[in-house]
Amino acid sequence: MQPLSGIRVLDFTTLLPGPLATLMLAEAGAEVIKIERPGVGDEMRAYQPRLGRDSVNFALLNRGKRSVALDLKDRRQRERLWPLIDSADVLVEQFRPGVMARLGLDYERLRRRNPRLVYCSITGYGQEGPSRDVAGHDLNYLAETGLLGLAADRAGAPVVPPALIADIAAGSYPAVVNIQLALLERARTGSGCLLDVAMTDNLFPFLYWALGTAHVTGRWPRPGGELVTGGSPRYAIYRTRDGRYLAAAPLEQRFWDVFCGVIGLDAALREDAADPAATMAAVAGRIGSDTAARWRERFAGKNACCTVVATLEEALAAPHFRARGLFDWSLAASDRRVPALPVPLARRFRAAPGAAGYPALGADNALLAPEEAP
Repeated sequence: MQPLSGIRVLDFTTLLPGPLATLMLAEAGAEVIKIERPGVGDEMRAYQPRLGRDSVNFALLNRGKRSVALDLKDRRQRERLWPLIDSADVLVEQFRPGVMARLGLDYERLRRRNPRLVYCSITGYGQEGPSRDVAGHDLNYLAETGLLGLAADRAGAPVVPPALIADIAAGSYPAVVNIQLALLERARTGSGCLLDVAMTDNLFPFLYWALGTAHVTGRWPRPGGELVTGGSPRYAIYRTRDGRYLAAAPLEQRFWDVFCGVIGLDAALREDAADPAATMAAVAGRIGSDTAARWRERFAGKNACCTVVATLEEALAAPHFRARGLFDWSLAASDRRVPALPVPLARRFRAAPGAAGYPALGADNALLAPEEAP
């Protein structure tokens, strides 16, 4: 018995934050039913490349779910949802504030029918506040909260992160955490609740060190000038002779001593607090004198917190991740199987490794109430 077996989730979300949240619920045993637009469905279905009928992005994020298709703007079709809403434990939506109310599907109305419902709204700026109606994407949320301003290149310009940090770490993950807390509270009180998950709000914990520095010293952190933004030789990326890179993070003295010994750094430069720029330049010169492969060999078995920057292809082939079983689960589509998206759930909470597909648009419309005659 998985921890969420018997829990029914109605998923009104599209693209990434909500679908990844409900994927984790599905992987923990919940029945997740996507509510999609007829003929089009979740916008992610149309992305490239394809896996079966739809995009691999959609397939990865919606493995093991069900799908019903109906026009939420049509009152008669909305009426077909009531049996599902009455039986649901969780509802997840990520429309702009006010949209679900205009559709007659806001929390207050649904609570009167189903007081045990946990209703989770995921948005960029939350249900209240001056920016609640502003359109945005991941990069905008990073920019608004100051996080992007601390991620600068050598010229001082912000760089585009390779991961959708706000969508996943500030949207999907907090949604799952709060849904679980709400279900625990419901077990005690018998009542559901409304959850307001704002991705911008949830980015500030990533800046804990910057907030602490600013509040205590009165000095705002500088991009490229702080311990974890490129201002220290102990936390930096260095280019190797063959054009690859070494990620060096020997922050603690015991690791720094080992690191300096491996690269043969001049003793006079090891006291890096005196002139961090000079030490960093010297370290860069040492790392740039040899290849990534040779540095990998030299650091092997050494406690120096230093690694060669891997490509994604190399990471997927790494013996460590293979041994951890991250890719034991499969996604099946047509006549193909690919590894399922690893999710941050303990193995004990997931079904046994195996293959599962993703839903065709409207494949589960039989779950809806019959459509009323005009």
